Parts: sequence; C-alpha cells; structure tokens
Amino acid sequence: MTDTHHIEPLPDRSGEPPGAARQVDDLSTVQLVERLTDQVKALVQAEVRHGIVEVKDKGTRFGVGLGVSGAGLLILLYGLGALVAAAVLALGTVLDPWLAALVVAVVLIVVGGVVAAVGGRRARDALPPTPDDTTRSVRRDVDTVKAGLR
Repeated sequence: MTDTHHIEPLPDRSGEPPGAARQVDDLSTVQLVERLTDQVKALVQAEVRHGIVEVKDKGTRFGVGLGVSGAGLLILLYGLGALVAAAVLALGTVLDPWLAALVVAVVLIVVGGVVAAVGGRRARDALPPTPDDTTRSVRRDVDTVKAGLR
C-alpha cells in the first residue's frame, strides 16, 4: 500500500526568494542584523495595520448597532408613553386621577432604575474595546522570536 498523503512545506513568509535560507550562511553579522531589523519593522507595521483595521471594524459595528438601537428605543418610548397614559386612565377609574398618575410614575421610576443599572453593568463589562485578535497575534510573534533567540 502506498502513502497517498502529501505534506506541502509551509510558505516562506519572509519575503525572501526561494533558496534564501541557504544564502544566510554567506551573510555577515551586520547583514543579518539589517535583515532582522527589516523583518521586525515589517512585522510591527503589519500588526499595527491589522490592529487599526480591527478597531475600525469594531467601531463601525458599534456605531451601526447604536444607531439602530437608538431608533428602536425612540419608537419604544412612544409606545410606552401610550401605555403609561392608558395605565393612568385605567387606574383613574378606581383612584383620583392625580393619585393614579403618581402610582404609575413610581412604578416606572423603579423599573427604569433597575433596567439602567443592568445596562450600565453590561456596558462596563464590554470595555475596553481592544483589538484582541491583533494582541494575540503580537504575543505569538514575540514568543516565536524569543524561542528563536534561545
């Protein structure tokens, strides 16, 4: 039985032409340091670009979500206003109208306070808006460089 699995070598991501690894032996220390400096510079620039793109993407999604939520909340506010008026009118058939309005207002204040507290806690948990994928990638790069220096 023959082995049908074929493992391809990893692509060279250094930007060097094929066979450049063999040429490394011919380079002086100064040339190696220059090459390392160029590669580190390119790596840092790429990570910064990825981080900026990730933060912009998160910001865009946050802005769109906030706008849609704002429109929904405005419509919800009008609906709740109509419900509050209906509750006051219904309770006004049993109590004096001013007392019915007071009871409904107190209930709304309590419920609104609880909802605002929960929302504030969730918003706090979402911060800071860091580029998590880029941070992990940079950590992997640093760990790889450290391992290569040992």
